[in-house]
Amino acid sequence: MSVLMVPSPWKIRDRTFVWGSRTHLMGVINVTPDSFSDGGQFNTVERAVAQARHLVHHGIDIVDIGGQSTRPGADSITRTEELDRVIPVIEAIRHDDDDALAQAIISVDTTRSTVARAAVRAGADIVNDISAGTYDKGMLSTVADLGVPIVIMHLRGTPITMQQRTDYHDLIGEIYEFLQHQIEAAIAVGVKPSKIAVDPGLGFAKTSAQSLELLQQLSRFRELGSPLLVGPSRKSFIGWILDQPDPQKRVWGTAAACCAAIAGGADILRVHDGAEMHDVCRVADAIWRGRG
Repeated sequence: MSVLMVPSPWKIRDRTFVWGSRTHLMGVINVTPDSFSDGGQFNTVERAVAQARHLVHHGIDIVDIGGQSTRPGADSITRTEELDRVIPVIEAIRHDDDDALAQAIISVDTTRSTVARAAVRAGADIVNDISAGTYDKGMLSTVADLGVPIVIMHLRGTPITMQQRTDYHDLIGEIYEFLQHQIEAAIAVGVKPSKIAVDPGLGFAKTSAQSLELLQQLSRFRELGSPLLVGPSRKSFIGWILDQPDPQKRVWGTAAACCAAIAGGADILRVHDGAEMHDVCRVADAIWRGRG
């Protein structure tokens, strides 16, 4: 049996992320009018900052800010539009009077290197790229230059086409090979291996049944040697199981999926419901990580 290496800790601001010690939470803030679950709820600076404050004070470790919807069928927006949505929110968080919020760990959810650079300049700490650096050929070298961690995710196609790209001969093997290839591509342009996290991409170019298979075999991705991020929150596979078309009514289903991800070795969970999933993680960590 192979011995899995524990990924190196991330040291960001005044915090150290020691992988395997507990589950870390990434809270979603979509500064968009059209995201699948919360589109339009946080698409002003004031509402986005208020949500960030709520998440930070309810157990969230990383605030993930995105200006481009990646729901199935979503249209692309211009770079200027994305910058106009994301940068003011990051700047407002960094200048907030609430010290806990002002010092929050921020990731920027973008596939554009120019947005990543501007976001880090404004105060972001992590780049979260759903395309793993494949949409913008300058992304990986930009991240290397910035010296920040990156999350690379598996998908096929674009949000418009991805749900027509679900034909796999070997689901787990093909996702593993893609992530391994992108890790190597990132390292080749100067990204430190210790600053790469991987995300198998639940729901992105995956059917509901395939998303379940991913959760069932999640521990396979530990072999990549990188921190493992999983984003089950309110996803369509949960709605498929529960016959629940409203994403905001999938909180209990999300809790079950989060437990499965923790049992499979996830290091970071990307979630919408911060307080609820913080409780889930505390109990699941007591069971599977011995943190009673």
